Amino acid sequence: MTACPCQSGDSYESCCAPFHRGGAAPTALQLMRSRYAAFVKQDAAYLLRTCHPSLRKGYDGRGLRDSFALAWCGLEIVEFCAGGPADQQGMVHFRAHWRDSSGGLQTHDERSRFTRDRDGAWVYRDAKG
Repeated sequence: MTACPCQSGDSYESCCAPFHRGGAAPTALQLMRSRYAAFVKQDAAYLLRTCHPSLRKGYDGRGLRDSFALAWCGLEIVEFCAGGPADQQGMVHFRAHWRDSSGGLQTHDERSRFTRDRDGAWVYRDAKG
């Protein structure tokens, strides 16, 4: 069993893999976790598919490719609000940790907003750092 990179404690196959293969995350928190796992797995297609349509316009992929070079080493969920199966919006405050080229631990602290798209699937909307 391979542990899921999102650190849920579940296997990758039973946690984020079904979303990466096309399934829809039922909550904003699960989408956030699956997006972190996609960064670890370098799954650009999933990351793009789960962005709000307005974020896909003019996308060049440079920042995403740069993030794939990072050694992701941990996800910490600080708090989340709304984003459940009956909600239209949600917020997840998280810290993603990585090691830089010198081996030093770095942290990205973000409050991500998620909304539903036209089909009702959760998508990443924007963030405050």
